[in-house]
Amino acid sequence: MLENLKKSLDKGLKTGILLTDLSKAFDSISHDLLIAKLNAYGFCRNSLNLINDYLDGRKQRTKIGETFSSWRDIVYGVPQGSILGPLLFNIYINDLFLFSSDFEIANYADDCSPFEFSGSTNDVIQKLENDSLILIQWYNSNYLKPNPDKWHLLLSDVNNELNIKISNEFISNSSYEKILGVHFDNKLNFTTHITKLCKRAGQKLHALARISNYMSIKQKKLIMNAFISSQFSYCPLIWMCHNRCLHTKINKIHERALRFVYNDNISSFDALLEKDDSVKIHHRNLQHLVIEIYKALNNLSSTLMSDLFTLKNNAYNLRGGNRLNYDAVKTVNNGIEYISYLAPKIWEQVPDEIKNSSSLKIFKGKIKTWVPNSCPCRLCKTYIPNVGFL
Repeated sequence: MLENLKKSLDKGLKTGILLTDLSKAFDSISHDLLIAKLNAYGFCRNSLNLINDYLDGRKQRTKIGETFSSWRDIVYGVPQGSILGPLLFNIYINDLFLFSSDFEIANYADDCSPFEFSGSTNDVIQKLENDSLILIQWYNSNYLKPNPDKWHLLLSDVNNELNIKISNEFISNSSYEKILGVHFDNKLNFTTHITKLCKRAGQKLHALARISNYMSIKQKKLIMNAFISSQFSYCPLIWMCHNRCLHTKINKIHERALRFVYNDNISSFDALLEKDDSVKIHHRNLQHLVIEIYKALNNLSSTLMSDLFTLKNNAYNLRGGNRLNYDAVKTVNNGIEYISYLAPKIWEQVPDEIKNSSSLKIFKGKIKTWVPNSCPCRLCKTYIPNVGFL
């Protein structure tokens, strides 16, 4: 979703995301309909009987004080907390995509987000309204309960007075929304998300400072990695392209954490990194990126990721033939800083000796010591006021 939206913004289009919500999604699955869908997908009769036996015969009751209600059969829902439950839910909701073939949709379990792009914001809103009608119809036909009053709208237009009407509910445009733990903002520059990450990391850092004199370096390093560095480890490929002010803020937090760990107020940031045998957060994110590229090129990744990273088809066996395809771009903010454009540039920086590793484990071991010499992103370039990036 992010790649498609950034490519659209690079082309000068308007974009929009509609974040939907279901009431008690996992508790609303119809057992009979689930079995019918499994049958349609080709499950044999013995398998269907096994799944039906797994779901059937479950009961529930309510306790208030010392009083119990009577037992009632559970004819809806999948057992939550089980390994099989989420898989059955994904199978149940899978045919939604057969009804949404005319529009783009990003889905993860019960988090379903149609997104659109067009030449005008009004067109985007109209498309999302049409998409919502199809979604609600499918939800109702499959015994799921849409909850439009908890749906959210995120347009590339920052006007908060814009809204969309769904089932007599008016949903206003938001400045940012949280999607699977990541805060997406209107311009997809993730300023809100990284600001929140820095705030949480800073709070943990203050706690580390108060106890640093009572702990060994090993203990302090363990706490730093668990409570401070880990703040920047979740979904780095989503938010890794941000502005230089936030980049500086992340580096300052990282530097302060290292000073507390090693009780060193004199050494430079680079010297502290060398002492810690680590790299900057941004360079660590670049390492994560090339790991995903390696996995995609060696059929170790999902189809979704593999589609982002494809090799060029050279007619001749030229030197450097493992180069990736990338699209032509028009802008800096949304063009050169989306993953499918940046990845080929970064991959070219990786030495062939590392690229040709015989296994993912070996590749990960080697890449930990690698830092790009001339990363093309804005965060790695030198900026001179009134001149620009060099």
